Amino acid sequence: MDPAHVHLLLNHVPIVGFVIGLMLFVSSLIAKSAELIRASLVIFVGIALVTIPTYISGNAAAEVLCEGGAKAPACPDPGISKILIQTHEDTALLAFAAIILTGAFAWLGLWQIRRTSQAPTWNLAMILLLSLAAFVLVVRAANIGGEIRHPEIRAAQEAGTTGGHLARRLGAFVLALPYGWPSLETLHFIGLSLLIGVILLIDLRMLGVMKDVAFPALHRLLPWAILGFGTNLATGMLFFVASPEQYVGNVAFVWKMILVMLAGANALYFTLFEEPWMLKPGDDAPFTAKAVAVSAIVLWLGVLYFGSMLPFLGNSF
Repeated sequence: MDPAHVHLLLNHVPIVGFVIGLMLFVSSLIAKSAELIRASLVIFVGIALVTIPTYISGNAAAEVLCEGGAKAPACPDPGISKILIQTHEDTALLAFAAIILTGAFAWLGLWQIRRTSQAPTWNLAMILLLSLAAFVLVVRAANIGGEIRHPEIRAAQEAGTTGGHLARRLGAFVLALPYGWPSLETLHFIGLSLLIGVILLIDLRMLGVMKDVAFPALHRLLPWAILGFGTNLATGMLFFVASPEQYVGNVAFVWKMILVMLAGANALYFTLFEEPWMLKPGDDAPFTAKAVAVSAIVLWLGVLYFGSMLPFLGNSF
């Protein structure tokens, strides 16, 4: 299975998933159902995680279709539209940003529900606006992407479409800044330290360290971990947009993204399930919580390892 097949497989998740998530979310607001709100927020978070490899595999798919990918497509097949490839990349980048923001506010809503039993109105309104924008953008990106290899149906679309260059301009801006890349690297490591630091505190508590601390006291630190994750994701995507050829096809990068998704899903356990919340000072965590904590440590160590190995296993730099 080449990257084009992976992209074709994954790109249905943001589209179909957002239809399901958005319909469920709107229904939950109308019915004022806390259970449905919680379920729809979990869907939004899950879609956001899957959207990361969906966007990244799009650049790899462009490399399969055209030499130079979306950055500078040189397509041997005259039936493939270079204009639509670049426009699809730009629309996908905007959709990606909107989906990730939706997922971030959805996770914040889950955190607020866990702590106060309900998400505030302002957060639900923000999720609704972002999810509507994300849905419109992802449908447009899918529509343009579907016409790249279909000249018989794209004439009107291509005639009214100018070549998209937002992603390329953004990438060129990062590369042109004298201290752009080092500054982003610094922010990336700060975000990573913040993320790993908070996650490690929670995982160690599950494993018996700091048993005199109640879990809810540590749970209030989780937004700092999400801030670190968001910082890493933003800076990491700027790296990718600036120089996608360094990452496309890199086995270390592929494994890093797989582990990031698994680690993100793992983190939901401490917000969704009751077991950790029952821990009072001096209590020992149940076996399930300990297993999740061990797996989280292993997953994040894997992320650190493959991130460090990017120049050595995949020759990224």
